[in-house]
Amino acid sequence: MHDIGKNLVDIILTNNGYRVINLGIKQTIDTILNAYEEHKADAIGMSGLLVKSTLIMKDNLEVMNERSVSVPVVLGGAALTRRYVEDDLKSIYKGTLFYARDAFAGLHTMDKLMSGVALADIEEAKAVAGGNGDEGDDADDLVGEEAKLGIRKSAKPRGVIKIAGDTTHTNRSDVSPSVVIPQPPFLGSRVAHDIPLQDVFAYVNETALFKGQWQFKQGRKPNEEYQAFVAEHVRPVFEELKQRSEREGLLIPRAVYGYFHCQSSGNDLIVYDQTSKLELVRFTFPRQPAGKRLCLADYFASVDSGHMDVVAFHLVTMGRRASEYSQQLFKADNYADYLYFHGLSVEGAEALAELWHKKIRQELGIDGNDAKNLNELFRQGYQGSRFSFGYPACPNLEDQVKLFELLDPSRIDVELTEEFQLDPEQSTSAIIIHHPEARYFSID
Repeated sequence: MHDIGKNLVDIILTNNGYRVINLGIKQTIDTILNAYEEHKADAIGMSGLLVKSTLIMKDNLEVMNERSVSVPVVLGGAALTRRYVEDDLKSIYKGTLFYARDAFAGLHTMDKLMSGVALADIEEAKAVAGGNGDEGDDADDLVGEEAKLGIRKSAKPRGVIKIAGDTTHTNRSDVSPSVVIPQPPFLGSRVAHDIPLQDVFAYVNETALFKGQWQFKQGRKPNEEYQAFVAEHVRPVFEELKQRSEREGLLIPRAVYGYFHCQSSGNDLIVYDQTSKLELVRFTFPRQPAGKRLCLADYFASVDSGHMDVVAFHLVTMGRRASEYSQQLFKADNYADYLYFHGLSVEGAEALAELWHKKIRQELGIDGNDAKNLNELFRQGYQGSRFSFGYPACPNLEDQVKLFELLDPSRIDVELTEEFQLDPEQSTSAIIIHHPEARYFSID
């Protein structure tokens, strides 16, 4: 979904002497293989942001087998885990398969391949690439133009696991079926255009931005030394970017959100029309095969209860200009500014989602338990939870179509791609649950 990962690989490999054919996002296996043959590539790289992307990887590898293509393949991306590559994908592909935790791991893997290291030495290559999952010493905190050569991009894996068991069973969890149902301020959807950018910036997770997006790691630095480094080198970049974004209209936050009556039935969530009370859409969620047997449907009053519950949805965006400006910077080889701005625009979308979730809690009257400390708020320090489609508890990206039916995000210039992803990419959507017990969970 996000071009940033492929662009980082392009930047880092190109600056280390490799020729990269960057096909961009959403490419078919035919396009990939045509480019491989045309350019006589030494390896093919694929990345995936969400769970569905990894399923496409699997399909691509099977097609390559059918066409007797056995070129080395490097797989990475936020959705992928080493276990999935080692346990599932490696047994499928007849060529050589590598897992790269981040762009630097991809660089080390390519160095191994091009230096003629025997494939039997893959375990050593994994170790060099940081395959144990540790971040390392993070000694290379980089500033300014040095980002052209080394800013690393990594992300927490998003639930690609081998599920053993039936996720369609309807043996209900122990989630309480009897909680106070809040009263929504309105039914249906509304659009918010005039959202102050400063309000959004107030909810930016600086840890995620500085250490995650921009890769200024603390490593072995004492906290006092690291904070001094951030104050001198990182925060000035942040402040300048915020001012420029507002001054030049680079980030334009907008939201569409709404409240709907709903009920659960087994593993389904039924959303009703506010006027006719007829079913509008129905979401079907997976259930944990064993253990707590959690399923999102359990957080809503059932049809049999006789009570009508309420569910909220929102979709927020930092605007199409953010994507356009990011690409302008990248195409101009202004890599440092590209990485800084793109990181801020992505975290800005997350901040806007956090801000709007706060507004929804306020409108529902369930914000009394909100943490006063922002860092605690980022750790779900509030009642309820918000879940985005494509993640383990609600993995079906196709459900974005139903969300679009409910909210009509075209009103804020957000579209849905053929792969059910949001365009522009600096956008995010969610189903928002008020139940006090709602927390993130995986289906395993």
